[in-house]
Amino acid sequence: MTEHKSQIWRINTRTQELKREPIPETWQRLGGRGLIARIMVDEVDAKCDPLGAGNKLIFTPGLLVGHILSSTDRISVGGKSPLTGGIKEANAGGRTGYHMAFMGIHALIIEDMPEKEGYWVLHLSLKDGAKWERADDLAGLGVYETAPKLIEKYGDKVAIALIGPGGEMKLKSAGIQNLDKDKIPSRIAARGGLGAVMGSKGLKAIVFDHAGGRKPAIADAEAFKTATKDYTKAVMEHPQSITYRDYGTAAMAQLTQRFAGIPVHNFSRGTFDEVEKIGGEALREFTLTRGKPSDPSHACMAGCTIKCSNVFGGEDGKVIVSPLEYETIGLMGSNLDIDSLDSIGRLNWEVNDLGLDSIEVGAALGVAAEAGLMQWGSEEDALKLIGEIRNGTELGRVLGDGAAATGKKFNIERVPVVKGQAMSAYEPRSIKGTGLTYATTPQGADHTCGLTIRAQIDHLDPTAQKEVSLNAQLNMAGYDTLGACIFAGFGYAATPDGVVKRLLAARYGWDDLPDNILQELGKQTIKLEREFNRRAGFTAKDDRLPEWMTKEPILENGSVFDVSEDVIDHMFDGIE
Repeated sequence: MTEHKSQIWRINTRTQELKREPIPETWQRLGGRGLIARIMVDEVDAKCDPLGAGNKLIFTPGLLVGHILSSTDRISVGGKSPLTGGIKEANAGGRTGYHMAFMGIHALIIEDMPEKEGYWVLHLSLKDGAKWERADDLAGLGVYETAPKLIEKYGDKVAIALIGPGGEMKLKSAGIQNLDKDKIPSRIAARGGLGAVMGSKGLKAIVFDHAGGRKPAIADAEAFKTATKDYTKAVMEHPQSITYRDYGTAAMAQLTQRFAGIPVHNFSRGTFDEVEKIGGEALREFTLTRGKPSDPSHACMAGCTIKCSNVFGGEDGKVIVSPLEYETIGLMGSNLDIDSLDSIGRLNWEVNDLGLDSIEVGAALGVAAEAGLMQWGSEEDALKLIGEIRNGTELGRVLGDGAAATGKKFNIERVPVVKGQAMSAYEPRSIKGTGLTYATTPQGADHTCGLTIRAQIDHLDPTAQKEVSLNAQLNMAGYDTLGACIFAGFGYAATPDGVVKRLLAARYGWDDLPDNILQELGKQTIKLEREFNRRAGFTAKDDRLPEWMTKEPILENGSVFDVSEDVIDHMFDGIE
């Protein structure tokens, strides 16, 4: 067997028809982020309205999804972003990618848009294909109320992707939630407004029923088993895996603090006086001392050995939110001068329930605080502003459209965005390689496209950043194409004999792969993404950090973002 028997499932939301098609040859060796880029370039007019009939919403598992490889069962969702106006891929853990692989769905392409208002649940199964059911009873409900109703109706073995009220309101910060292994809709493909695209297609939820499916075929089972064993051993023994298992992503709070790289007071400083209250050690102490249902080491996907997620409960024994991640701690905590994990967790739950990106909303609230709309450090004020979003007020819609919209509305200069998307919780003037990633990735300001904080370089030297940023961007585009979590990279990178090549060769029977297949997948993906953005009208001027970051120094180290425009403009020379 040299190729898998999967198909493309194509849904027309106007006619409510499903077509199952063979996989085009140029799509067969791509999955996840890389396949999204290929489909977008092949089929979507880059100048289309992101919320119009011309855009497509694409769900695709990565190339290695479906085998319970640790940290490698992610789902990628993509389309043209209503936030950036360019290409967008957002990925998440949970069940969706695994179920799609079992159903043999290489990609689900959702097209056109309904002629009438209202929302639907789309039920996909091997037996019945596509079934459409009205979702009038679910319209306006948050994801935490919606998911149990869907599980009650369709059973607890299904995977579900769904939107909250934010997606229904077509807010540009809306994401798409997915059930985790515990049936909680907590795994969000958050960035770029893809929840608004799903809302524009009239879909409240997609149910993936994998009954009758089978594990994806493996061309060479023995070789795959050996490669899997080597990879899993490397993951489990890597010191970073142990750190994340104990402290989760919140461990990054203390690390970024050491670099003066944690966002504080709307990205005006890089260190937070109360960081000890909101970092990984405090989070672990709370989850351990408060007891169940709190859990400091929780897997978002079945089979994950790292378990970097968590369940964060209160003193009353009730869950506040799951998970509480570093990005949220940074953007909705230190960025707003809020120093309480309980407060951050409550804000996180509200944003999750609305189906919104906590990074984008946290950055928007920081800009709102700069504009005098809330007191710094006030959970109460932040909750009131999130309430404006829930109520769909004029102010709420501005905030729900993200940091750039909020800055424009209130004439604020200090707005931490690139290509209209808010920066993650890494200060680019102190960690300049990540700043270079923010500037040049086609995806908007996104740390998951190439974080450089662990590189052994001088992070303040503007001349030392190109190689580390480029290498990180190519690797991450490769991992996103495999369906691998960012932390799976520890294991893949620690196996010196090319375990990515071995896994792909054994899985598919591909015996002609280059040794550097990970970076080749990354190059192909970024080249396609840049081509889409070029067609959409992006130019070199869009690959820039905000001008104020090039002039306003970080107080702790006096640094501005000063990587030269020449370096930025020639970032991808050689791959295009």
